[in-house]
Amino acid sequence: MSKKYKFLIVASNFYPKITNGLLSGAISELKKHKCNYDLYNVNGSLEIPVQISILLKKKKYDAVIAIGCIIKGKTDHYEFIANAITDSLLSISVDKRIPVSNSILTCSSLKQAIERSSKKLNRAKEAVLAAISVLNN
Repeated sequence: MSKKYKFLIVASNFYPKITNGLLSGAISELKKHKCNYDLYNVNGSLEIPVQISILLKKKKYDAVIAIGCIIKGKTDHYEFIANAITDSLLSISVDKRIPVSNSILTCSSLKQAIERSSKKLNRAKEAVLAAISVLNN
């Protein structure tokens, strides 16, 4: 990697323990690859695409990492939220022609979310690597 990339991270604080684990993985991977980043927080995962859109109009970034967690409840609400976010992030990525890596966990339980935000299995770390792979092409 010859260019020093600038990343935007937008993270939901709804599940702080999960978000902190994901952020730890993403930030350590960004530092490992000598990437710069700006970090912004929002209350819930549904606000992430809107915050990304606002920030991409104000500042130039090479890639974006969306970090959050949605845990399935007893209603269909979970599926509507997850689909809306995924569609919005993909739309932003295509429209802006930059990688927007989705590290918003969609889990059936808190236990599953904790596993996927741990040091051993960290989906945000994987999201950084995915974005870098696109940037390096």
